Amino acid sequence: MKLLIGIFLVVLSIGFLSALQFVSITTEASPKGIQENYLGNEEDLEAEEMKFKKNEKQLLNIIHSHILSMGLIFFTLALLVTTTPIKGFFRQFLLFEPLLSVLTTFGGIYFLWKGILWMKYVVMISGGLMTISFVISVIVIFYGLFGMKI
Repeated sequence: MKLLIGIFLVVLSIGFLSALQFVSITTEASPKGIQENYLGNEEDLEAEEMKFKKNEKQLLNIIHSHILSMGLIFFTLALLVTTTPIKGFFRQFLLFEPLLSVLTTFGGIYFLWKGILWMKYVVMISGGLMTISFVISVIVIFYGLFGMKI
């Protein structure tokens, strides 16, 4: 079972990290890039790549698929974190923060698309917290799997 969980975490991490690479390419990991990715940049005549505003169908598809899949990913990680010896606030943080960040990130994308432009900062911060939580959770689970003290 330990080997199965370990392989699962490696595969999941490769998928998650490749998604981060995709986000970095499509948004340049910047608030301006996040905004342009969803609202387009047609007014910027100097843009190297023309981007158009996502329509409602595209946006809802992105939000729907990401909330469902990432919700399951972070729920599974939370279950695995509960098998580790960590306790207290740190444990609570790893159990709940990623799920809240999923809602905040993709809810923020929706509100950004609706024209609340400052949400691009919320999206960037919550996405960063989600990533940090993912990495820490995987590390904690690996330590727990192989009997190392945290």
